[in-house]
Amino acid sequence: MAAIQLQGVQKRYANYVAVRNLDLEIKDGEFLILLGPSGCGKTTTLRCIAGLETPNAGDIRIGGESVMGLPPARRDLAFVFQMYALYPHFNVFENIAFPLRNRGTPHEEVKARVMEVAEILRLRDVLDKSPSALSAGSRQKVALARAMVRRPMAFLMDEPLGSLDSKFREKMRVELKRLHLRLGATLVYVTHDQLEAMSMGDRIAIMHNGVLQQVAPPREIYEQPANLFVAGFIGAPGMNLCPGKLQQEGGVLRVTHGNQAWPLPTLLAAYLESVSGNDGRIVLGIRPENLLLRESGQGILNGSVTGLEPMGPYNLITVECGGESIRLRVDRAVIPRHGDNIHFDPAPGTLKLFHAESGQAIGSGMV
Repeated sequence: MAAIQLQGVQKRYANYVAVRNLDLEIKDGEFLILLGPSGCGKTTTLRCIAGLETPNAGDIRIGGESVMGLPPARRDLAFVFQMYALYPHFNVFENIAFPLRNRGTPHEEVKARVMEVAEILRLRDVLDKSPSALSAGSRQKVALARAMVRRPMAFLMDEPLGSLDSKFREKMRVELKRLHLRLGATLVYVTHDQLEAMSMGDRIAIMHNGVLQQVAPPREIYEQPANLFVAGFIGAPGMNLCPGKLQQEGGVLRVTHGNQAWPLPTLLAAYLESVSGNDGRIVLGIRPENLLLRESGQGILNGSVTGLEPMGPYNLITVECGGESIRLRVDRAVIPRHGDNIHFDPAPGTLKLFHAESGQAIGSGMV
């Protein structure tokens, strides 16, 4: 296995820049997720690593060696894509064996390596079957086995679960994570599905408009988003984001937002200085689960209920608060009526502050 480094990588199509000056290091043995909405540049980045696209600028290194100019076949990488691309006239054994036979690998070694990966992926009972006789999840495992049997330096996966239904996707997420832990392989995985990213990746690299926004472990991405895009993109639903103004009154720092005032008792004076050139305008962020319901009249914030979404184990409530729609995640037993006035507080240490203009988190972004 090997580390992968991208240094100043840029990919342009005519006047459209798909990837902008990307610097990213993927560690040896790491499961790294490239995450973002459609058109953000994640698949283009993967194709540049694979050699299927040629960057207009920058360098790509695999195992410490530059691969710029090398064709895909000489990069020692294995690809798994959304479409399985299995050979219908071959049985499962021959589909897995194909890359080894194509290299002229001796018959006995082919058999041993196919049986090894078939055991890992629990495919031994279907080796003599046609791909058409398998479930979608099993066909995807055959595609994985065909990639694994080569023992490449790294695996590249582009939306490999995209064509599966939700039940199979859930199963395959578990299989892929188990497989990675067993192999210790370097794995770069492209998806737009944040559930896949949060549940599988060692780190997540979030992209938007061709620009890398943040690279961090899933928990850090969720709890300490680097900017407004990450804050709004990660989470279901995303973080509540409310424009406001940072003010100091009577020694207490507050964010005023419409007719509401969010107290910030632990905020450092340095944060005031960081926004002093912007009239104190900031964006306040808080996750729905970090807003706590209070008895009537006891919460520092209040609003009128405008929506209720039962989600099974919990409910999502939408509240009109200070001219903004705020969402709260509450116990499923809490079922307010439309128009009810409810009171709530932010849980301590859960507010995030962002620059109104740049969108970047202020300080640690957490108070």
